[in-house]
Amino acid sequence: MKKKIITASIILLFAIVVFKMFSGNEGEEFKTVKVERGDVFSEVTETGQVQKGDKINLSFKNSGRISNIYVETGDNVQRGTLLMKLDTFNLSLQLKEAQSAFSLAQSQLDKLIAGLTPEEIQTYQTAMDNKEIALDVAKQALLSANEDSLNTFEDAYLKSYNAYITVGDIQTLYFKKIDQEGISVRESKENIKISLNGIKSSLDTAKENPTQTEIDSALSNIKTRLAEMSSALTGVREASESPNYRNDVSDANKILLDTHRANINTVLYNVTNDQQAVVSAKLAISTAQGNLQAAKDNLAFITADPREEDITLYQNQVDQAQVSVDVLNNQISDSYLRSPVKGQVTEIMKRAGELAQASFQDTAVVILPADPYKIEVNIYEEDVVDIKIDNPVSIMLVAFPGDTFEGKVISIDPAENIIDGVVYYKAVIGFDESPDGIKPGMTADVDIRTELKENVLTLDEDAVQYKDEKIIVEALKDGGVEEKEVSIGLEGSNNLVEIISGLVEGEEIILR
Repeated sequence: MKKKIITASIILLFAIVVFKMFSGNEGEEFKTVKVERGDVFSEVTETGQVQKGDKINLSFKNSGRISNIYVETGDNVQRGTLLMKLDTFNLSLQLKEAQSAFSLAQSQLDKLIAGLTPEEIQTYQTAMDNKEIALDVAKQALLSANEDSLNTFEDAYLKSYNAYITVGDIQTLYFKKIDQEGISVRESKENIKISLNGIKSSLDTAKENPTQTEIDSALSNIKTRLAEMSSALTGVREASESPNYRNDVSDANKILLDTHRANINTVLYNVTNDQQAVVSAKLAISTAQGNLQAAKDNLAFITADPREEDITLYQNQVDQAQVSVDVLNNQISDSYLRSPVKGQVTEIMKRAGELAQASFQDTAVVILPADPYKIEVNIYEEDVVDIKIDNPVSIMLVAFPGDTFEGKVISIDPAENIIDGVVYYKAVIGFDESPDGIKPGMTADVDIRTELKENVLTLDEDAVQYKDEKIIVEALKDGGVEEKEVSIGLEGSNNLVEIISGLVEGEEIILR
């Protein structure tokens, strides 16, 4: 009986497992984390050895002109004692600008969330109304330009017709012979007739169907025809001055030809101006339409409730402005050369007013540490680019299990060190305070903090996924799951990543 009960239990358990495997995801429970503000840091972990300390060559992290020297050779200094300072006037100006930009970005975010006052909304409404008026003015200007063009077309046809009649009369009176001049004048007359007919055709079409397309076409065609007619009139005038006809063609007719050619050139100039006026009017309409649409979009935007995307965008602008402030604060901080250890100033290598280079080899001050111990660590070439002078270090000595000591990176050797075919660079770490009983040669495990982002949006790294060359997360929203693309910054050693854009504080994200 007992055996049957056990068998039945096994069958029931198997059935439950099978049911869960094929029952789908209904009611699936997710483990989630929230997007929160916090600190993200990265570390480089290595193992080194305790060594006897020696002199430390100190140099600036930034290039600049030395404005102040605060110590003299032989002075005893504490860790953090100010030794020298670079001129920070320009950096201070830039910092003020960056702080103003941050304040502006923060106020814009606050204003977006709070919304505008009725008076401010009316300002946007008035701006839109003015853009509508400007569009109407631009449209009226185009209508006027088109009307002027039609009047110019009429004048072009009249002056072209008169020129054609005059050339016909001159050809009949003087160029009856079948010689070079006679043939040239007959061809010019025929060309003038063709141009006249082309002008008449464009004029009639534009008058019957005064659409913008037809007027634009007429302007282009009539401009071409007038240029051809001017050229033909020039040909007739030159023929009348040829040796065979110079004395035959009367001065009055020559003057008449000059007059017609001047008239044609004048109307050609007018057509060109009309064409430019139409183009300018159309461009003005296009600009006015764009301005009006922008004003409508602005009005719709400021009267709508803020979207998550807009809040995220403005928050990103605040964060970016904060980054600029932080960078400049760091640059100003790096303009102060401080002693990394307790010790004595043995040499001062620079003078006030002298230019200092951001180079390990450009020593400014030499310090003899009071603490006789240091740690030398070989840093892999891929990691050494992230390490900077004064990076904080957590030190664990094998001989002192369970204890953690603090220190700082005090130098990085610019020359490579090849170990088993791999490139390393030696970094020297100084103790803030070495423990009693420490000995040279002791093994030290060090965590060098290379970067720290404070008070930024953070997310557990296990919530971040990579899909189709995009970085995504799965957010819980309205009882469902929404896939969101995000941008990330620092990927920390503390299992957190910095969220630059795509999420807002408080969102719940699924862990996978």
